[in-house]
Amino acid sequence: MRDLGVGLGYLLKGQRWVARHGKRYGFGLLPGLITLVLYAAALVALALWGEDLVSWATPFADDWSSPWQGLFRGFLTAVLFALGLLMAVLTFTAVTLLIGQPFYENLSEKVDQDVSPDGTAPESGLPLWRELWVSARDSLRILIRAAVWGVLLFALGFLPFVGQTAVPVLGFFVTGFFLTEELAAVALQRRGIDLRARLTLLRSRKTLVWGFGTPLGLAFLVPFVAVFLMPGAVAGATLLARDLLGEEISEDEPAPEEEDATS
Repeated sequence: MRDLGVGLGYLLKGQRWVARHGKRYGFGLLPGLITLVLYAAALVALALWGEDLVSWATPFADDWSSPWQGLFRGFLTAVLFALGLLMAVLTFTAVTLLIGQPFYENLSEKVDQDVSPDGTAPESGLPLWRELWVSARDSLRILIRAAVWGVLLFALGFLPFVGQTAVPVLGFFVTGFFLTEELAAVALQRRGIDLRARLTLLRSRKTLVWGFGTPLGLAFLVPFVAVFLMPGAVAGATLLARDLLGEEISEDEPAPEEEDATS
């Protein structure tokens, strides 16, 4: 259980780090704002035309008497929107990281330099186009895994009592795990650790991952919050990645004036 608190601590330390680096934080907001606009438009469309989509997908209910037809299709519409919201939370990080890849790579590298005892940070040595390709490929593979979990949770949601109690809780833990993977990938990819190895590493300390990612996933459900937390989440995930790899984390931080001068 101690790891839960440690994971939450890294999330908070990441937010504190970006608060000390105003310029980097400001640039880090732009990818999140772009992604937010895209996702908001998609969710609004789902809210407006979701009922029509459900009606089209359930022609067998056309002849049902009232109120059963309305209740059935209303329930499916609500579930469809909830699933869309879950997928938005699961994929928001991946899309934002892809859009803001150059900035987040630089931010994560600066965090490594700040907390490393010798002031150095690992470098991938790959050209930007290659880093973007690897990030996009791995994000797609993670999104497929997340989609499988989403469909499974959607199906379990129909179970009496369990679907309304245990399934939502499980959904938040699943969301937290995948969020953490996407965020920690920025630092771990720079160290040459591939997706399979990253997943094995994260599974070895699930409570640490849940302590970091589950509160973040809950916060991401609040409109606009994800945009403002993303830069700090990347910084915190870099600290978490160092912990997972057993790398030393120096607690001594330079003064804000010195940090801004070297930014």
